[in-house]
Amino acid sequence: MRRVFSIGLLIILAACGRAEQPKQVAAPVPQVRIATIGVDESPANITGVGSVALRREASLGFTSAGRIARLTVNEGDLVRRGQVLAALDVTTVAADLKRARAERDRAAAEFQRSANLMEKGWITRPRLENAQASLRAADASVSAASFQASNATILAPGNGVVLSRAAEPGQVVAAGTPILVIGEITSGYVLRVPLSDQDAAHITRGTPATVRLAALDNQSLAGRVTEIGGRSDQSTGTFAVEIGLPEDRRLKSGQIGEAVIASTTARVADIRVPAAAVFAPRGGEGFVFVFDRQTRRLKLRKVAVGEAEDNGIRVLSGLSRGELVAVSRVDRLKDGMKIEPIGRAR
Repeated sequence: MRRVFSIGLLIILAACGRAEQPKQVAAPVPQVRIATIGVDESPANITGVGSVALRREASLGFTSAGRIARLTVNEGDLVRRGQVLAALDVTTVAADLKRARAERDRAAAEFQRSANLMEKGWITRPRLENAQASLRAADASVSAASFQASNATILAPGNGVVLSRAAEPGQVVAAGTPILVIGEITSGYVLRVPLSDQDAAHITRGTPATVRLAALDNQSLAGRVTEIGGRSDQSTGTFAVEIGLPEDRRLKSGQIGEAVIASTTARVADIRVPAAAVFAPRGGEGFVFVFDRQTRRLKLRKVAVGEAEDNGIRVLSGLSRGELVAVSRVDRLKDGMKIEPIGRAR
């Protein structure tokens, strides 16, 4: 009897032990906000390096050969309109003018004598016409000599600055040899950039550009394309593009700058993700959780990232258009985790 009682007691205690064990409840699937990867098309940027210059620059020289008697300016000097900048020794020029005038006086006297003789019938008309032609030729010689004499000096064509001085007093120069280069300050400064034919084809006049100059601590200057070369340079094959710069007293001819021009026709497709989707960024790489629509699970993926902007982080590789990425609770997620998506995936 005792034995039966002990066995029954054990059965009752075992049943009570099983009843007291808690029931196992399935863990809830976490809800995670997701976003669909899209592609933003934006104008392609065209970059180029060039030098600053005044919009209007004039190379000045003498119209006749001679010895330079004086140069009154140096590089960097400011000049005003009509100012005498250089002058030739006029000894030879003055002698040529005197000789031309003397020849004209002789030709004029000869023509007058021929006209008087013609009235008296002592000479023929062809002889009078020859005398008249000689007088006209002498007048032309005087005009040419006077022009040479008046251009024996170089005058400033306008208010500007001396950019280059290529000669010295006492030097003998040929006609047309550049002596000075003058830049007109009021014309404003431009950045002259050589571009390939493909890049030049994607911009037009008025296209906005951003210019950075090392001399100005890489400060950004807003400019616009003002001129595009009508033909390429025969030696380099590039087209000269001018970008108008805002007025700034720190600008000088010859400064080197980089221009970023927004293309008017070419466009690039950028993949961007919300900043919250990328974690552990380092050295141009980061990680995202990609949501698989079929398995409803997350997959950890490494991506190459670019610059971060207000509209998200640019992804250079690793993601495709239309994929879904987690944008919330990314610090609590794991590879292979099943989630309940909140957002565009529903």
